[in-house]
Amino acid sequence: MDRLERSTVLDGPAERLGGVIRALPLGRGRDVLHGRWLGHPVHPVMVQVPIGAWFSAAVLDALPGQRRAAGVLIGVGLAAAAPAAVAGWVDWAELRRRQMRVGLVHAAANIAGVGLYTASLAARARGRGLRGKALGFAGLTAVGVGGAIGGHLAYRQGSGVNRAASVPDLVEPGWHGIGQVADLPLGRPVRRHVDDVAVLVVREESDRVHVMADSCSHAAGPLSRGTVEDGCVRCPWHGSVFRLEDGWNVHGPATAPQPVFDTRVTDGRLEVRLRAPETAPSPGRA
Repeated sequence: MDRLERSTVLDGPAERLGGVIRALPLGRGRDVLHGRWLGHPVHPVMVQVPIGAWFSAAVLDALPGQRRAAGVLIGVGLAAAAPAAVAGWVDWAELRRRQMRVGLVHAAANIAGVGLYTASLAARARGRGLRGKALGFAGLTAVGVGGAIGGHLAYRQGSGVNRAASVPDLVEPGWHGIGQVADLPLGRPVRRHVDDVAVLVVREESDRVHVMADSCSHAAGPLSRGTVEDGCVRCPWHGSVFRLEDGWNVHGPATAPQPVFDTRVTDGRLEVRLRAPETAPSPGRA
């Protein structure tokens, strides 16, 4: 897997396919497929249905007199695999290059599994039960390999995790001075630091200042290099949009909001304090 992460062979196809997926006119459906409404990627949730159905079919195939029930479960798994795959591809198109390489192999294994299960269902429909069972077990093996690669993608490479989740553990309680308000440019994002945490700072014309964690929750992109418009900041890497007032993720691919800081000015010096969880943003205000 480490060699696969470093391999450049798949970069060309990945770049072209990723461009096609990002260009699809999905509108608000893209955020739905990313799982913004859920608070984390929806693809891992959706894959539970086909995997569960296919595993259950394998159990029934090992028992006598369960051919029809096993066939029904294989059909259910195939029907559920399609939307799960769509959500997975939409997430994949927004990953980093090393993650995209592993993601392509993950998808290839799952496509092989879907092909084997389709052949299994066809064999069963023609009355070739033993062949159908053999193809079903082969399909489960392929999907199992795909799942293991998906685990590497999620847990080893951190795909889909909240990159800003550690901020509350890294910032000490209380107020922290981060510089003079007069030194901050108007309406332009800049980076400052609170303890060892980089933060985005935006000063408005009324000298109101917004401060949030600088590393985008999606893939740790530097929000301080993004663009500010309509009270929001857009990540320069994958286009996630966060509301400056409360860090709410207005648009994906980010599925988690940004940690934000309360601000005050003392003798012209800006001080910030990590906002308490009970005052965190809510989707009703999006």
